[in-house]
Amino acid sequence: MATKRLNAYNDVLNRTPKSVELDGKLSDLFGTLVFHSDVMREYLPSDTYKSMMEAINSGARLDRKLADQVATAMKDWALSKGATHYTHWFQPLTGTTAEKHDAFLKPIGPGRAIERFDGDMLVQQEPDASSFPNGGIRNTFEARGYTAWDPSSPAFLIGKTLCIPTIFISYTGESLDYKTPLLRALHCIDKAAVDVCQYFDKNVNKVIATLGWEQEYFLVDQALFNARPDLMMTGRALFGHAPAKGQQLEDHYFGSIPERVNAFMREFEMESLRLGIPVTTRHNEVAPNQFECAPIFEECNLANDHNLLLMDLMEKIARKHDFRVLLHEKPFAGVNGSGKHNNWSLGTNTGVNLLAPGKNPKSNLQFLTFFVNTIMAIHDNADLLRASIASAGNDHRLGANEAPPAIISAFIGSSLTTLLDDLEKNIKAGKMTPQDKTELKLNIGKIPQILLDNTDRNRTSPFAFTGNKFEFRAVGSSANCASAMIVINTIVANQLIKFKKAVDARINKGEGKDEAILKELQVLIKASKKIRFEGNGYGDEWVKDAEKRGLSNRKDTPRALQAYHDKSIEQLFESMGVLSPRELEARREIEFDGYVLKIQIESRLMGDLVNNNIIPAVLEYQNKLIQNIQGMMAVFGDKEGKAMASTQIDILKQVNLHLTAMKSASEKMLAERKKANSIEDVEKKALAYCDKVKVHFDEIRYHADKLELIVEDELWPLPKFRELLFIR
Repeated sequence: MATKRLNAYNDVLNRTPKSVELDGKLSDLFGTLVFHSDVMREYLPSDTYKSMMEAINSGARLDRKLADQVATAMKDWALSKGATHYTHWFQPLTGTTAEKHDAFLKPIGPGRAIERFDGDMLVQQEPDASSFPNGGIRNTFEARGYTAWDPSSPAFLIGKTLCIPTIFISYTGESLDYKTPLLRALHCIDKAAVDVCQYFDKNVNKVIATLGWEQEYFLVDQALFNARPDLMMTGRALFGHAPAKGQQLEDHYFGSIPERVNAFMREFEMESLRLGIPVTTRHNEVAPNQFECAPIFEECNLANDHNLLLMDLMEKIARKHDFRVLLHEKPFAGVNGSGKHNNWSLGTNTGVNLLAPGKNPKSNLQFLTFFVNTIMAIHDNADLLRASIASAGNDHRLGANEAPPAIISAFIGSSLTTLLDDLEKNIKAGKMTPQDKTELKLNIGKIPQILLDNTDRNRTSPFAFTGNKFEFRAVGSSANCASAMIVINTIVANQLIKFKKAVDARINKGEGKDEAILKELQVLIKASKKIRFEGNGYGDEWVKDAEKRGLSNRKDTPRALQAYHDKSIEQLFESMGVLSPRELEARREIEFDGYVLKIQIESRLMGDLVNNNIIPAVLEYQNKLIQNIQGMMAVFGDKEGKAMASTQIDILKQVNLHLTAMKSASEKMLAERKKANSIEDVEKKALAYCDKVKVHFDEIRYHADKLELIVEDELWPLPKFRELLFIR
């Protein structure tokens, strides 16, 4: 293994950037592999095109005849691009995407065939669902599942395959994917937000949730990656001492991008643009070998599809450049981990961003309405938000020195805090006087000026307002954005429904519309105050303060997922039509089981590396020390030789101390894993893996990393952080 490590490192030193050339402009590439509206206009009859656009914009159902016409157009377009197969591209609850490719080919006689693709093939397929996570929704012998076309997300080409975005449901109709509940949640926020917008603008008939994600990731040379079984199997380094130089000089952040990395970025950006993914930003992140890319905001469902496409694309392109992409939230201890910041907002069909202040008191009152209701939704559903971003990988990142803590809070900035505090105090009981209304309108009219230089974001906050959007920073880098977006859109929609009901009740009692809105906002501002926090979320003081406020601090995934037991959460999802109780229970079971499997894999691999890689290398080094000590004693006599070899003896004692402790902790971990594996209940098993198995990881690693510093470099079997973390 030591030879493999050194050969891999020498291979890295000989790498040269692969040339990536672009003919023409980047804009010429955009959407060339997407069956978007302009392509539809070209390939579809005008009446079919209009019906298709109506289906996309309003969710109207397409009849069979129209589906046949769309399918034919898709096939003709795909064949013109060289496609040979098609697939329903879906998002099972594995956290990744899935696809089953079928050829357009249909034999029509001896030696004859045609390309066939009709409406039935477009609208619905029946992939085998037996091996996808289902959380008990169906029996093992019930393998049938259905994919159904999502017209709101355009088809696209990957290689020679036409990919059709679809939902994935069971034979009995329950959702087995992320897209289905996301589409339901987006429908909820659309309806609820339109109803509230009617207070301000009767022309608003559609509200679109938008998402702008920022994807952080690490790059590692492929040869070194292949020499690290832990990176290959778990996505993170289970062992490895911090290098002398890590990120402490802060010289990597926004620094010059290495040319090999630049070549990789150029190619995956070009391929992204062809797929209609509007990536515009690239830069070095804080940790060595860490980078980030980000697109322009898009409609939430499409943005989520694009993020999943991008992650898959990055991994494929990275291999062409002799890299491997690490999307794990904390691949290397001692340096920053990776997140996927979800920037969320709401836009209307009239072109208004509902979370951006306007130019007059009326538009600013609308802004305050959606702003305050969002904060209230966070306040009432903090545990649900925490559960939505829970994962074994994210547990390593949350609360570290570059990520928000597991305590959910909202940062809005000092200026808006002052404004909300003033509104809370100054709206008087009883009917408002004209003077009161004038004063409030003057204050509300100042919001754009207030925010002009006060839109900085608190990087220690999990949910921060950044001027015209909320940034949910706690989402993990490997996560499907849909998990967080399902929750955010559902809880805000639910809060807006409650808000409208309360305002209407006030109006029915004789209050004016603006007065009713302001007084209800005052109630919400006061009720949600404890969730607002402007300070340092990394500090121990915040943990104590949050406890006094009554805020939850669910530090690990099993305890975060326990929020799904709350009956109010079940009622919320059911009443909003986003997830049935059965679907919610299934997701809880899947999440617990996924946590168990990931910690189980890490535990097994850790034991394997200890026994088959690290201990043999340490014993070989011990033998060299023993031979050296024995040689000294043979030449100079026992007493004098032993005295002269005192340094070697001390080193030998240190090696034996760490070796014994590492082996002992590894055996304890194995014993606890056997106990945990005997537990039938998946939630109890997850807690056992968290509290009894994972707790040994740090001790095993501590002693292994100490041995890494002692054992001769040429004997150490695993590429070290100093080799992994600096691209040459």
